[in-house]
Amino acid sequence: MKNKTALIAMSALMAALITVATIVISIPTPTGGYVNLGDGFVIVSALTLGPVWGTLAAAVGSSLSDLFLGYAIYAPATFVIKGLMALAAYYVSKILFRAFHGRRVISLVVASLTAEVIMVLSYFVFEYTVMRYGIGAAAGILPNCLQGAFGIVSASVLYLLLEKAGIKKIIPTKGEFNHNDREH
Repeated sequence: MKNKTALIAMSALMAALITVATIVISIPTPTGGYVNLGDGFVIVSALTLGPVWGTLAAAVGSSLSDLFLGYAIYAPATFVIKGLMALAAYYVSKILFRAFHGRRVISLVVASLTAEVIMVLSYFVFEYTVMRYGIGAAAGILPNCLQGAFGIVSASVLYLLLEKAGIKKIIPTKGEFNHNDREH
């Protein structure tokens, strides 16, 4: 039970970090969204907390930042999109880590890239259909790609720093993906 309590606490902490990282640098885009640094933490949450708790932290933290920044209309979409990003980052990283025999950097970058492609495409579809921007939703692709690039770099650097500091080992969850399966 202690492990589950710690996992819940770390998930809440990660959600708060995602919210703050998203709010600290928030640059509005022409389509009504904004470029931010929260995606790095979205990806790291999945890689450090696993697919369930990391996804929840990513979805909740990102949605809260939409609410706090006045983008409430985006909050439900953000909840789903950031959750999908976290899930994708976790599973792609897990598969590639094993396929590349423990090469963390390759699996981390490709997993982050996959998550960011999901983000760019999902916000385009949301803005095209739900927001009814039509082809005008394409104006958000470049800013979202820029946000994605920030996310890939920040997730990679942050995760490798946390791993080097041993932070990943705070909450070892039974049966969950562990980047330390094979060291090279």
